[in-house]
Order: sequence, then C-alpha cells, then structure tokens
Amino acid sequence: MNVSLKSRLRATLLAACTTAALAGGAAQAQEIPLVTGEHWTKSTEQNKKAYLVGMTNMLQVEIAYQAGKPLPDAQTVVPRFAVGLKGQSLDSAIAKVDAWYAKNPGRMQQTVVETIWYELVVPGLKQNK
Repeated sequence: MNVSLKSRLRATLLAACTTAALAGGAAQAQEIPLVTGEHWTKSTEQNKKAYLVGMTNMLQVEIAYQAGKPLPDAQTVVPRFAVGLKGQSLDSAIAKVDAWYAKNPGRMQQTVVETIWYELVVPGLKQNK
C-alpha cells in the first residue's frame, strides 16, 4: 500500500471516528458489537477490507504509542499480531478468514478477531520466527 493511500485511509478513519464520537457521544465497550462470522460472511469485500484496515491501523497506533516503552508480552498482544500477520495482504487475510468460516458453518458466532488470531497470527508466529 503506498504512502499516499495510507495517509488518506488514516485521515478518513480519523474523521469517521471523530464524527461518530461527536454525534453519538462516547460509546461504552458493551455497546460496541463484536464482528462475528455471521457479519463477516454477509459483508462485501470492501467491508471486509475496511474491517482489516481499521484493525491494522489500531495495531499501528498501539505500536507507535509503545515505541521506546514496550509493554511486557503478558500485557499486550500487539507485537504478536504484528509478527504473526507479517507477509499477509488484505486479500490473503480475507481468503483465509472466508475459508475458515466456509469450513466451519456451525461456528458463525466466533468473532472475526478470534479467527484471525488462530488462523493467521498463531501460524504466522511459527513461520516468521
């Protein structure tokens, strides 16, 4: 992804978050729904990419915030996500998550972040040592 596109995505994400916060007030954690396989399998490719871009942007923000003062592994999963997702593209991540839900139709309530963890991050940690 080129720098200009990354900058535009970050600016768009920041504007959307700011607008949502100003319009609706601060949401409490229990009000924010977790994206499950039901949501994922009904989403368009563009929505899936937006979900992954948002997730990776949050990871990048956390990595930048921790720069110079990283938390111990027991207090954060961010470095493991970064290493485990190394080499994945948006399309390859979508394909792996899609394939997992296709093979596990009875597990549509599993969150997408959990699926990403076990199907992409954990294997990626072993591969990217």
